[in-house]
Amino acid sequence: MAQKGVQLDRETFSCSICLDLLKDPVTTPCGHSYCMNCIKSYWDEEDEKKIHSCPQCRQTFTPRPVLVKNTMLAVLVEELKKTGLQAAPADLCYAGPEDVACDVCTGRKLKALKSCLFCLVSYCEKHLQPHYDVAQLKKHKLVDPSKKLQENICSRHDEVMKMFCRTDQQCICYLCSVDEHKGHDTVSAAAERTERQRELEVSRQNIQQRIQDREKDVMKIFCRTDQQCICYLCLMDEHKAHDTVSAAEKRTERQRELEVSRQNIQQRIQDREKDVKELQREVKAINRSADKAVEDSEKIFTQLIRLMKKRSSDVKQQVRSQQETEVSRVKELQEKLEKEITELKRKDAEMKKLSHTEDHTQFLHNYPSLSALSKSTSSINIRPLRYFEDVTAAVSELRDKLQDVLRDKWTNVSLTVTEVDVLLSQPEPKTRAGFLQYSRELTLDPNTANTQLLLSEGNRKVTRMSQQQSYSSHPDRFTGCVQVLSRESLTGRCYWEVEWRGRVRIAVAYKNISRAGRSNECGFGFNNKSWSLDCNNNSYNFWYNNVHTPVSGPQSSRVGVYLDHSAGILSFYSVSETMTLLHRVQTTFTQPLYAGLWLYYSFGDTAEFYKLK
Repeated sequence: MAQKGVQLDRETFSCSICLDLLKDPVTTPCGHSYCMNCIKSYWDEEDEKKIHSCPQCRQTFTPRPVLVKNTMLAVLVEELKKTGLQAAPADLCYAGPEDVACDVCTGRKLKALKSCLFCLVSYCEKHLQPHYDVAQLKKHKLVDPSKKLQENICSRHDEVMKMFCRTDQQCICYLCSVDEHKGHDTVSAAAERTERQRELEVSRQNIQQRIQDREKDVMKIFCRTDQQCICYLCLMDEHKAHDTVSAAEKRTERQRELEVSRQNIQQRIQDREKDVKELQREVKAINRSADKAVEDSEKIFTQLIRLMKKRSSDVKQQVRSQQETEVSRVKELQEKLEKEITELKRKDAEMKKLSHTEDHTQFLHNYPSLSALSKSTSSINIRPLRYFEDVTAAVSELRDKLQDVLRDKWTNVSLTVTEVDVLLSQPEPKTRAGFLQYSRELTLDPNTANTQLLLSEGNRKVTRMSQQQSYSSHPDRFTGCVQVLSRESLTGRCYWEVEWRGRVRIAVAYKNISRAGRSNECGFGFNNKSWSLDCNNNSYNFWYNNVHTPVSGPQSSRVGVYLDHSAGILSFYSVSETMTLLHRVQTTFTQPLYAGLWLYYSFGDTAEFYKLK
């Protein structure tokens, strides 16, 4: 009874939060007491709700009560400590629903530490102590706590079943052995346990031997010849003399390949993310440039007569249409790249998961389906930041030419709009067949030909003559340099070939190149308005702005010229059975170009725009 009273005191002066004796006790308005730190921590978690409650009775308080130490409780707790009483056991010492409870404890039971097979009782640490101290109890058999102690009691005689009937294969008590099991083959339960233990050990040894045998049959070898996993028996049989390694070694090799593939994927992810950002910038730049082109075009067209208003509307419509087309193409490629990034990340995650697979066979089985990378989207190329500016230039020319522009130059305006092409979806061709898809049929403009030049073959061929030709006077004619320009302007992607003999300069030039006299402002390659390749029987030289660059390459009587106006690319090729690049220019063209020929060396030299098939 005294012990029960002590237990009551412990519970009375314990905090219901920490289950320990009260420390700095405080009392809530509802009358319950807690450790000051415990209740403060509890209410700190409720601060967000703005309502604080008692952990025991759930009464709520608003606002949060100000707590003051309960001096009376503090004194009582100190007195309890002085009398030698200990803090109440923590919840972990009490038996829960899943635990074995002490059969001796009264009230709230503690967890059992051991069960006695002789007493058929479970004991907590305190009540187990006599089994360690009393000589007679030391002989009892103690086991881990068990809820099945009653299964050791004979249901008929209420005695401990300490014997085993081998005849009926069941545990019995000593009364059963002289009753219904009389004359049966009976032994003590301990003796039967010893016999069964020996059988169990034999069975375990057999199982372990079978495990070793099966491990020998596990496919721990990889046959490189047949690209499959095999076992030791396969190695001595159908895979004998094949190139084999351990599966672990092959796993290491494939792991390295997997890491290389992952690195490639990660690099492609970085490249694609960089391309996406570049495309986002291009969309903004296209929109800005298109808006400015529309604005400038409208200002220019307002100065023209009513006849020009229709053309103004056409330009605006074309610009907007091309703007929409280009933005759509860029966004489409952007979405494609983003999908590729997502797929690469998914592939990377699958490879990462595979790389951590511990099962060698599963790793090698799944490896082929993950290691191969899908074909990468071609890297994008962005053209120089000139989108619709050429539209403004073309429209300005329209304003100056009026009826002449409407009749002859309207094509330039339309072409300039449609040639706005941000994405280099098709790189420079590698074969002559590839170049021919951009071929242009060119003719020479008689109004630009020097009087020493004779045009023939439908104005495709020019010959240097000793006598003057009877051309009418024209402001576009070259008067000093023996040169001629094409009638057709060149924008977008163009390709043409020139068949030459003697010594010829094959060129491109702006239309506003000077025409009168022999100054550098007129000669192809001697100014910043023209580019030319000097061809003779011994060598090539490239000229621009009066600076020449020696060019090496196979001699050929035919030169191919490739122009990508928007990309600022001008390339010269030696054409025979194969095409060999002689020289490439990367620049920015600000106006439409015209093909040019300069026969400045000897009478009888010829050049002809080759008729492409």
